[in-house]
Parts: sequence; structure tokens; C-alpha cells
Amino acid sequence: MKTIRIGSRESQLAMWQTKHVVEELKKKCPQYNYEIIPIKTKGDKILDVALAKIGDKGLFTKELELAMLQNEIDFAVHSMKDLPTVIPEGLQISAITARHDSRDALISKDNLKFNQLPPGAKVGTSSLRRRAQLLNLRPDIKLCDLRGNLNTRLKKMETENFDAIILAVAGIERLGWQDKIAEKLDFTVCLPAVGQGALGIETRCNDPEIIALTGLLNDEDTYYCVTAERSLLRELEGGCQIPIGARGVIKDKLLYLEAMVASLDGSVLIRDRVEGPFEKAIDLGLELAEKLKQQGATKILEEIRQVVDCGTR
Repeated sequence: MKTIRIGSRESQLAMWQTKHVVEELKKKCPQYNYEIIPIKTKGDKILDVALAKIGDKGLFTKELELAMLQNEIDFAVHSMKDLPTVIPEGLQISAITARHDSRDALISKDNLKFNQLPPGAKVGTSSLRRRAQLLNLRPDIKLCDLRGNLNTRLKKMETENFDAIILAVAGIERLGWQDKIAEKLDFTVCLPAVGQGALGIETRCNDPEIIALTGLLNDEDTYYCVTAERSLLRELEGGCQIPIGARGVIKDKLLYLEAMVASLDGSVLIRDRVEGPFEKAIDLGLELAEKLKQQGATKILEEIRQVVDCGTR
């Protein structure tokens, strides 16, 4: 019986996600053995620096990709929001699983909702995207960096005296901690990260057996939506950790794509949307990126790149 080797980050959430993928594959293809190989990434090792200040592409993916290229694993499971928009030569995204709830969640003292947080409330998040959108609505709150896995972040809420922290709904619910959520932030409040809530399966391009196997888990609607979001991000981002949020939805064979770009302090926020045939996902992402640029996104992004480390992504 052939053994399929699957690479995963070591965190509790990453391992849950990889085990979930393996369980789904076992149902469809029980003729294989499946072995999960934990791999520590740079993003898992550097926990005392804000993500935006590290300025490196593939913080949570590079080591997994290297293991694939060196034939140490057969495929890797990623959170799509961690996967750079440029995939290394020789690798490809062969499947994107059905998307979980892509909203952001507020976890707070006394279960307060976002609008109920006291003036000057101390809120933890490592995301410039969340920071900018929340400051746009509540410039009075104090945003503080919050790194680490979900367990660590929840502990820091108490040890560092945060009034609230912001995390992805998908991660919290996958670990069974939904009772900790005070509020799922509406998309009008906070657009999610590109790919948030979806899992991606990355394989070698020259491995048709693994491509066919993992392709069984591809969800077509999610694949097109995330493809549109990533097209937009690739056009705008230029390798920076910058405040960009996006959300694609398919209804009646039309893909509706909404996105925002904001200044770091949230004082300027540009938001727009496009729609079109879902098969034109890449073009729709480029079209929306162009619309945002024409409304001032280019200037915002140039200013951000002067203060945030950038690479090629």
C-alpha cells in the first residue's frame, strides 16, 4: 500500500486542518496510507516581531514548499490566506477546499461587542488589514500587536490585559472554541484577508497521481472566488504586508468581488466591487484592482511601502 506524505505546520490549528484533509481523502481513496509530517516554518519561529516588520514572503509556507521540491513530502496543506500569490516554479495549487465562515471574530472581556468596547480599549491583532478597518470606524481604540498560535493569543488576552482580540472565525470554530466569540464582525465592518477560511493543497506540477488525488477535494465555487481575490492581491500588493481585504461570492453563476485598501491608520479607506462570469475570476481581480488604483489606492500603497518591508510576492 502506497504511503502519501503530507506536510503541515506544527500548530494545533494547522494540524487540525491537515488531519481534516486526510480524513476526507481516506473516505475517497482508502487504498493509500497517509502520513502527516510536521514542519516548523519561519513564521512559527519568530513570534516576538510583528508580521509586517519581518518583511518576508512565505513566512508560513516556504519550508513546506522546499520539502515538496526535495521530495520529502507529496503535498502540503496551507491556510490560503498564508500562501503567497506567486507559487514557486515546479509547484501548483491543485485544490482549494470548501470555504468556512470567512469573517473575523471579536473575543472580548465581558463578551462586549465591537461598538460596546470602552473608549481607548486595548485591542490585539497582528493584522494591518484588521487594524486599518477597525481604526477607520473607531479611531479611539488602541491597537496592539498580537502574535502566536491561537492558544497563545487567547492566553495573552489575559496576561497582557487586552480588552479584546480579533481572530479568524474559521480557526476558532475549527478548534471548537466558538463559545468564546463575542461577535462575528460583519463584512461591512471588516472585509477578510484574501483566501480567509479556505484551505489550499499545494503539489508538485509533475506528480499527476497526487494532483488527481487532491483534486477530489476541490470546491469549484471557493476555487474561483479565491482565485479572483488572489488576482487582485497580486496586482496590488507587491510583497508588502499591507491593509487589503477582499471577498468573493458566487451567486447564479456570477462572481461578486468586493475589496478595500486602507492607510495604516485607517484614516483613508477605499472600497469598491465588481461582478462578472465566475470563469473570468482572474480578470475580475485585475479589474477591481484597477478601480481601486484609480480611486487613490496607488498613493496609499506607495506610502505604506515606505514604512513596511517589502519583497517579491
